Amino acid sequence: MKKIELNIVGLSYSQAQSNSYALVLGETNGKRRLPIVIGHYEAQAIALELEKMKPSRPLTHDLFYNFAKTYGINVVEVQITKFHEGIFYATLVCDNGISIHEIDSRTSDAVALSIRFHCPIFTTEEIMSQAGILFEEEEPSADSLDSASDDEIYSDFRNLTITELEDELQKAVDAEDYEKASLIRDEIRRRK
Repeated sequence: MKKIELNIVGLSYSQAQSNSYALVLGETNGKRRLPIVIGHYEAQAIALELEKMKPSRPLTHDLFYNFAKTYGINVVEVQITKFHEGIFYATLVCDNGISIHEIDSRTSDAVALSIRFHCPIFTTEEIMSQAGILFEEEEPSADSLDSASDDEIYSDFRNLTITELEDELQKAVDAEDYEKASLIRDEIRRRK
């Protein structure tokens, strides 16, 4: 079975499903994209790690990472192994220094962990043929995730200076209000 390596090319709010996000994975050496609908919490966990934003207390994925590292377990790769009835299935390939184990995982959780463990994400040609989309235009990198539209940004943010916004961003992260933090971050980016 030939593995196809994927990378994160985008994360945006899903217009089709409320409280859902679209995680877009792209072939490392190709033009196909794999869109995956994920929940709010998982999107937050992915976005915070991509943006290098550190919450005041560890999130569940951070806890898993810390626990695994403490006991000498490393996630060496993520495999998206199956696509059935619109649902993606994934496996974490873990190495404890003695043996390799595969652990079933939701795809969104597996991707959130792949970022923390700095490990590659793979899928198969069969899954790319079933669920992949050929994309001809250039997409934004994971460093430039889609911004919220103007009507999604709190109106009081518009009247703040960048310094005040940065202070508000830190307060939101400390209060673990990551949705507010992402909106503030988007407003800061929009201005820069």
